Amino acid sequence: MRTLLNVLWFIFGGWISGTLWLLAGVIMSVIIIGLPFAPAAFRMGFYSYWPFGLRVEEHDVGATSTLLNIIWLVLAGWWLALHHLALAIPLAISIIGIPFAIQHVKLAINSLMPVGKTIVQTDSLF
Repeated sequence: MRTLLNVLWFIFGGWISGTLWLLAGVIMSVIIIGLPFAPAAFRMGFYSYWPFGLRVEEHDVGATSTLLNIIWLVLAGWWLALHHLALAIPLAISIIGIPFAIQHVKLAINSLMPVGKTIVQTDSLF
């Protein structure tokens, strides 16, 4: 079931979300101030391509991560969150798209503060 949901996710828009995350990572890699954010953006980008069966966990919640997350929020986090919410709303309206809307809402929350988070596998779909 996880594979089917991931394939449907990728076909019906997951590739757009993942590509936007990777684009944010590339842009952050180009500008000097963005180098600390690039690994988190790439990590979340690959998670955004295939989110079912994976979970985001807090790994480092120190002062440095908090400061970097605030800078990330100003530079790129808000527009990635808007992108995920803009996709989640029409998916939530349709009954079939509710599992995908849940994933987009989770990605929107994680896009606000991705630094210090890791991706781990889980047995559940969500």
